[in-house]
Amino acid sequence: MDKIIDPVPLDLILSELGEDRKFMDTNKGGNEIYILDCNTAPNTLREIGRLREISYRNSGGGSGKALDLDEYDFLDNPYKQLIVWDPDAKAIIGGYRFLPGKDAVIGPDGQPRITSSHLFRYSETFVKEYLPKSMELGRSFVVPDYQSSKAGAKALFTMDNLWDGIAGAVMAYKGVDYFFGKMTIYASYDKSALALIMRFLAKHFPDPEGLAAPYKPVVSDVDSRLLDLILCEDDLKADFRCLKKAIHDLGTSIPPLVNSYINSSSTMKIFGSTIAEDFSDTIETGLMIRFSEMYPEKRDRHALAFLRNRNAPAFIRNLGRRRPLEQLKGLEFK
Repeated sequence: MDKIIDPVPLDLILSELGEDRKFMDTNKGGNEIYILDCNTAPNTLREIGRLREISYRNSGGGSGKALDLDEYDFLDNPYKQLIVWDPDAKAIIGGYRFLPGKDAVIGPDGQPRITSSHLFRYSETFVKEYLPKSMELGRSFVVPDYQSSKAGAKALFTMDNLWDGIAGAVMAYKGVDYFFGKMTIYASYDKSALALIMRFLAKHFPDPEGLAAPYKPVVSDVDSRLLDLILCEDDLKADFRCLKKAIHDLGTSIPPLVNSYINSSSTMKIFGSTIAEDFSDTIETGLMIRFSEMYPEKRDRHALAFLRNRNAPAFIRNLGRRRPLEQLKGLEFK
């Protein structure tokens, strides 16, 4: 495993994160959202790669390289990097990367050249009907110092801030109403708890159209009849309470990202799970969520963070991709 690179000098990062590059302010915590790529902020991208590798290794994953950057960060039309910036600490505290589906290159095999395509095979229906209206999310991270509530309000709201940025990005890119990607569970996670989570997701968030499936599905060796005795409710929320109690009784908790996605939408689609052998054998579960079908209280709260910002409309004009907000008509904000 390679030694992680030294921090990128702060003055280089600050020179790339000017006010004209800021995407929006966050709802809570007093943080800021920036969207950048290898062309607009190469030094900041290098720091993102460093922080991603630190964060993933801290949780039992990681690429093993000196920094977590790959070919998708440097495409001709590169993945965009969405980061949460703490202006007080002058530090990146979390992030995602994303690509609008309409920008994805389709290979001769009919598969999109996206970050998840080596793990999941996408159907012709997905590629033709859903991908152009979707955005792929990936490489989510929160730096270790901001993963504990003991670190104060900045840390407490980092995941919430990322959702502000996701909602803003979905709204900023014309024609996008779905986002898809993977949620990660590390190899060290309790196997009984993992079996319960996988069973719960398959039960409540099916993919009846067969939009995507893992090349090498993870199959639990826990008897499904035993899992169904624990997850015995048909109602999603009631069964989620059963899941939380069972996992608590096992002495662990639901991973924060998994918990966040479950609490986002009742119509989420799960594409199954597989093992990322190139990423410390993490368990990767494919998913897709329709933005307009998220729970209204969550969707609208994060959407308002975007709409309140003075910088966001200018940022969209710079992109040349202004999107109408039909599904948000009637919302009030100041």
